[in-house]
Amino acid sequence: MGGNILDSIATNPKPLLLKQVRVIDPIANLDQVQDIFIDRQKHPHLAAAKAIAARPDNDQPDIYENTGLVLGNGFVDLYSTSGEPGFEQRETLKSLAIAAQSGGFSQVCILPHTQPPLDNLAALEFLHHHNNRQNNMPFSAWGAITHGCLGQQMVDLAELSDRVVGFTDAKPISDLGLIKNLLAYLQPLEKTVMLWAWDQNIAGDGVMREGQWSMRYGLSGSPATAETTALAATIEQARAFKVRVHLMRISTARGVELINRAKNDGVNITASVSWLQLCFCDRDLGSYDPNLHLDPPLGTEEDRLSLIAGLKTGVIDAIAVDHTPYGYEEKELSFEAAPAGAIGLELVLPILWQKLVVQEQLSALELWQALSSKPAQCINQPIPKPVNLFAPNQNWLVEPRELKSLSHNTPYLGQSIKGKVLQLN
Repeated sequence: MGGNILDSIATNPKPLLLKQVRVIDPIANLDQVQDIFIDRQKHPHLAAAKAIAARPDNDQPDIYENTGLVLGNGFVDLYSTSGEPGFEQRETLKSLAIAAQSGGFSQVCILPHTQPPLDNLAALEFLHHHNNRQNNMPFSAWGAITHGCLGQQMVDLAELSDRVVGFTDAKPISDLGLIKNLLAYLQPLEKTVMLWAWDQNIAGDGVMREGQWSMRYGLSGSPATAETTALAATIEQARAFKVRVHLMRISTARGVELINRAKNDGVNITASVSWLQLCFCDRDLGSYDPNLHLDPPLGTEEDRLSLIAGLKTGVIDAIAVDHTPYGYEEKELSFEAAPAGAIGLELVLPILWQKLVVQEQLSALELWQALSSKPAQCINQPIPKPVNLFAPNQNWLVEPRELKSLSHNTPYLGQSIKGKVLQLN
């Protein structure tokens, strides 16, 4: 079959027999090659059907030989930003859903800093109504910890608890007393709290990691201790309470060490890394690409390799997309002036497959688990059933007309990459 095998499969109404497909099962811990039969009329949800690995006698399927395809569960994104409500020109819920499905995601957890923020029942009802209209992409909501995500007065956690996957402000909370009270209030609710351990006073106005490369590039730097100091304090708070604490946006080698030690001590924490931290480091900022202005900033190469090693050992549980859309005018500024963040839902699997699996830094199973089963476990959610059919060698050009997201703020814009997803649902 040609380079557009996924298009051929997507538009073929007949039963299909895909020969020699690499099947990855992150739940059963399996990575094996087998033949896969697909009949959308009889088995629209392939994961629920467990994939029929033999040709039925009474069907005449079209046969696809030597496809090089990979089949596995849908993905869960732990945290991403929606433009809607408030900034629909950046991203609507509809465009976010289409972009997510194009990247193989079956569930996306929306951060609460929308406008208005998700800090009350009325705001959460808006997302609930969208899910009822667009049930092919059931968004989950993170409820805000504080009113307006301002880090000051806590919301009524119990009132929101049934409507959210957990609680976060998606911003650092500097008041350790507030975090202590938060963990105490959450104990009977059995909800995950997601915290970004980051000390803005230590970070200052830095836009990249402080060190030799920040000096060479003439950009203001923030030290690694902006993360590690806050992380140590957050872990000590988590140690005292029986609450699921998820540590988001880990970016330092020392952070991996602190989390490893805490897990060995039995502290009830999980952790995630934003995907671009696995692809770039501080020395890559010589291009001054504003799409590499991230929060937290890119770490050193040692940090990047430690984060990958942390995923391999399970110290870091999951990879998050942290999809953050901005329009062209908002990002077309100097590196320091541009807002932090980049999109990624459509890009994370093909890029990480090439960078980590092909280069043998993670196995295919480890990558799939970090995007699917483990993020679901972090928030105590079921592992998605929709199945991704992935063509790792299919080339495509990352350009506006190919991207489903309304915003195109990615460092990969204009590049040819390998890897396309078809979600069989």
